[in-house]
Amino acid sequence: MVRVLHVDAFSTTPRMGNPAGVVLDASGLDDEAMQHVAREVGFNETAFVLPSARGDLRLRYFTPGHEVNLCGHATVASFVALHHHGLLPRPVPCRLMLETLAGMLPIVLEIDPVGQLMVTMTQAPAQFVEFQGNRAKLARSLGVEEADFDPELPVVYGSTGLWTLVVPVRTLAAIRRMIPRNAEFPDVLAEMPTASVHPFCREVIDPQSHLHARHFSSPRSGTTEDPVTGTASGVLGAYYRKFIGSPPSPLVVEQGQEVGRDGRVLVWTDQRGEMCEVRIAGAGCLVGEQIVD
Repeated sequence: MVRVLHVDAFSTTPRMGNPAGVVLDASGLDDEAMQHVAREVGFNETAFVLPSARGDLRLRYFTPGHEVNLCGHATVASFVALHHHGLLPRPVPCRLMLETLAGMLPIVLEIDPVGQLMVTMTQAPAQFVEFQGNRAKLARSLGVEEADFDPELPVVYGSTGLWTLVVPVRTLAAIRRMIPRNAEFPDVLAEMPTASVHPFCREVIDPQSHLHARHFSSPRSGTTEDPVTGTASGVLGAYYRKFIGSPPSPLVVEQGQEVGRDGRVLVWTDQRGEMCEVRIAGAGCLVGEQIVD
């Protein structure tokens, strides 16, 4: 039996933000067992905490369908759970090194003015690759028209540890009426058929936010929509700097409203020569737990 904690990341209100499963000690689990647990839990990602010979700890991330290199919301959830159970390797505030399949990533843990743990993670350097597919087919796979895309901005693949297709959209109304046909994504995304799709617009609901986004999963993940995404928000921060202009600091990304999971991700970007360094931050809350046989 495996104890899995349910933590909602990028919100301090239960049942908001993005739910993640967290297994605090996965030392006795092999790959098959981790995949079984993630499938049974059913969240977009479940994180498994492991010891690390290279850093303070190691995280592995599984969707219901497969393992992924990195997951922002499950990282935040994991540190919230470790803090709640008194299992962090050092007292807060502190800086830790996290081992992931996307590399060694610095994590900064602080207590914010209202007493919540704030988790800041540095992601892998941003990368972008041109989308050369059919924009009309892409629009149809999202349930909108090609005319709904923002003509001033490019559609590109982006990664800060996990590839997604960044799709700039003209209006909030277009974002809201999207109904993804995830099964069509691999054909539309010929260059990167396993990538997810991340539409966004500059029109927002909350005047304190700067971008509004949704995130549609690759069909191999076994899920349809990821409510509030940390890695993709990091990509958005780098995209903003590269294609729009100097971003606010922090850039506030709102996400999850269409699925009733209102959340916020804070994003900082720093240009260091040709490399764009990305950091995201968020809080979270422990919701409950379940036992998986």
